[in-house]
Amino acid sequence: MRSQPAEWAPHCGVWTAFPWDAQEWGEELAAAQQEVAVFVRELSRWEPVHLLVMPTVADLARSQIGERLRHPVHYEGIPYGDIWLRDTGPLFVQAGTDWQAIRFGWNGWGRKYLLVYDETVGAAIARNTDTPLSEHPLVVEGGAVETDGLGTYLTTERCLLGGDRNPGWTRSQVEAVLAEYLGAQRVVWLTGSLHNDHTDGHIDTLARFVSPSLVLCAQGEADDPNQETLVRVAQQLENCPGFTVQTVPSPGTVTHNGRLLPASYLNFYIANGAVLVPTYGSDRDKAAVAAIQTCFPDRQAVGLSAKAILTGGGAFHCITQQQPVV
Repeated sequence: MRSQPAEWAPHCGVWTAFPWDAQEWGEELAAAQQEVAVFVRELSRWEPVHLLVMPTVADLARSQIGERLRHPVHYEGIPYGDIWLRDTGPLFVQAGTDWQAIRFGWNGWGRKYLLVYDETVGAAIARNTDTPLSEHPLVVEGGAVETDGLGTYLTTERCLLGGDRNPGWTRSQVEAVLAEYLGAQRVVWLTGSLHNDHTDGHIDTLARFVSPSLVLCAQGEADDPNQETLVRVAQQLENCPGFTVQTVPSPGTVTHNGRLLPASYLNFYIANGAVLVPTYGSDRDKAAVAAIQTCFPDRQAVGLSAKAILTGGGAFHCITQQQPVV
């Protein structure tokens, strides 16, 4: 029987990656690199970091991250396409007394972005960690599923059912795979997606577990372009037996060159002693970090800029994959 630990379970390290592809990042590459460097440096205060870095930017990454770190930053030479390791990296699960790396099918978020090495980086990380790899062709990106560590999962319909990811699959078929490979005992299906979210509604932008019964979602402010979606998600969660639902502020309207970005404070990463919260230059940044802090009395909530990273499609949770303590 497999089981996936909750993100707040102890980690022996975390995997992330350094932006390098100017064709993908365009004018925001340098700013995104700086934000990732600050993030990695902060992250190393709390747990060891495995940073994938391409040779062309290895020296830059080292200079920006610096030295005299509390935990080591291991610069890994594993080739990768882009930095979204939540989706391209493996999911680490416990199988009896052993650990396995689960790698589901990958097709670039419904054939939107197919980059070299994105399909192979998950298996490479598994080899690097000496973790047996188990694969299944069902397309399940890591950002599309959220667990309480006790067998309950949150997900969204657009990410797992039909479309260009899993055409022809039914709920019961998907749930059977999640049960076999992740140990899912209960799957809660939500609907909704932030505007301009190329993931079509990854759960880690809409709702997050912070304990087995407490779920966070974003408050649908009147001036928020995603108000209708956020209100609907909150209502769906409140109708789920056994859940206590708490809201945090939403960033409101966050744009880049006139284009609305899918900003969400829920895309935080839960480290061993901290919660690293993405901020976007919104006047709600401080309130959101404070609200998230109340949910983690044994961790320090730290807000860090992620607006440049967001221009690429995600934030801190999207670029990380934790490795639980064996």
